[in-house]
Amino acid sequence: MTRWQKSGRREFEDVVAAALEGVPENFRELLQNIIVKVEDEPLPDDYELAGIPEDEEILGIYRGSMLTERSFDSLPELPAQIVIFKNPILRCTETRQEAIQEIRETVMHELGHYFGLEDEEMPF
Repeated sequence: MTRWQKSGRREFEDVVAAALEGVPENFRELLQNIIVKVEDEPLPDDYELAGIPEDEEILGIYRGSMLTERSFDSLPELPAQIVIFKNPILRCTETRQEAIQEIRETVMHELGHYFGLEDEEMPF
């Protein structure tokens, strides 16, 4: 296991924050009522939500309604969440640079869900 794979949560969260800063400004301005956070592992409900067997790795997930599903007369709801899973990403990458790239791609993928895209519509 490399030093990066043993990295602490703070270092990992800093990379996630940097990935968010890399989102073009015109898209960042549209992010409302959303939380981006890091969790160590997916919950059992995350596998069900994603439709993925529990023996596969989930690197991130979008929890909430897509922007395209919301309307002016919708009831208020809790903020949507983009969750990046630290341990699965560290298990799937060998170097810090690979992890940074995977985090960027995962953040962009989950933001795609926020904006209303389905998996098959995204390059990540």
